[in-house]
Amino acid sequence: MAASLPVSPLARPMPALTPLAGVRFGAAAAGIRYTGRTDLVMAEFAPGTTVAGVFTRSKCPGAPVDWCRAALPEGTARALVVNAGNANVFTGRAGFEATQANAADAARLVGCAANQVFLASTGVIGEVLPYQKITAALPGLYATLSDDGWADAARGIMTTDTFPKGAVRETTIGGTPVRIQGIAKGSGMVAPDMATMLCFVATDAALPAPVLQALLSAGTNRSFNRTTVDSDTSTSDMVLLFATGQAGNPPIASETDPALAAFAEALDSLLLELALLVVRDGEGATKLIRIQVTGATSDESAHRVALAVANSPLVKTAIAGEDANWGRVVMAVGKSGEPANRDTLSIAMGGVWIARNGTVVAGYDETPVVAHMKGHEIDIDIDLGLGNGGSTAWSCDLTHGYIDINGSYRS
Repeated sequence: MAASLPVSPLARPMPALTPLAGVRFGAAAAGIRYTGRTDLVMAEFAPGTTVAGVFTRSKCPGAPVDWCRAALPEGTARALVVNAGNANVFTGRAGFEATQANAADAARLVGCAANQVFLASTGVIGEVLPYQKITAALPGLYATLSDDGWADAARGIMTTDTFPKGAVRETTIGGTPVRIQGIAKGSGMVAPDMATMLCFVATDAALPAPVLQALLSAGTNRSFNRTTVDSDTSTSDMVLLFATGQAGNPPIASETDPALAAFAEALDSLLLELALLVVRDGEGATKLIRIQVTGATSDESAHRVALAVANSPLVKTAIAGEDANWGRVVMAVGKSGEPANRDTLSIAMGGVWIARNGTVVAGYDETPVVAHMKGHEIDIDIDLGLGNGGSTAWSCDLTHGYIDINGSYRS
């Protein structure tokens, strides 16, 4: 399906994803669901690579999520295997057997323990994964792994995505240059709680697994958990972060080490870029929406208000129609369940304050707001006037294209 969809008008070009020490990637066509395209991705990591992960909070997770959760406490990784087209979700014993088999397949090729192999699947739910096709394709795929296979991997994990997604950052740890590089996929069934969305990031930094986990968890809460396409949390979401240790930076014992400040900032920036690329590729999306909430009773309350607006079908369809209907924003704030007072509420669109303290601004001229609504990036600011809490969420508009894609997803 991915190849037949028009590229999102919000797409961004792939940056140059150059070789990163300790990582080899590749992609192959295994015929799992698609024809005429790659649908199987593998990565090999240098011995000693540490790993961190964040996973969907869905109560019906896929078998690969269960596998990765069980493997993560060991804190080391040697391989990653990802397939597109079949999510291996709601497949019972067959799903478990598929993960066992393919982890063992990859482990034999790499020469490591099976629990050092991480697995991910994305695609249709409820269909048994024909894992024998992966078994058959892995040896040939492994033979083609290369230092510069990142772009092929970004394309190989796509489902309804219309463009591949990647990001890179260069920074330092204790004066030592290090690099962070990542790819992601996601277009629909994307909402906070590890918003179907997969993200794989690697760095050549040397970092222990507990430090890596703390950085990833914090960064995810500031990025992927603040984005939504359609309010639906996937069964398969995950972000995995691998550190190959090849940069040779000074030892780091804690995530609070001042030497990590620049790295943490760069990681946060990369994760947010990847998260916003997913929103930009929202199924049928034509506009990226930023919702900033201030004046809430707490940051947590502001977060929930922002998401209530971001997930509102009425807000999203109004923006799709380029209608500056700020009353729908008022509605979404009111339904959030969070503290709000209509007499202290203020709303702006495109930097123009429309309502202040519960009433329309005197002499309000809608002309600049209408012009703003015709753009590809829409800003909504909400001041609750109750406290010092603030938060930002990102969403996209809801168009008929979303219905077209999801009405025929399995066909």
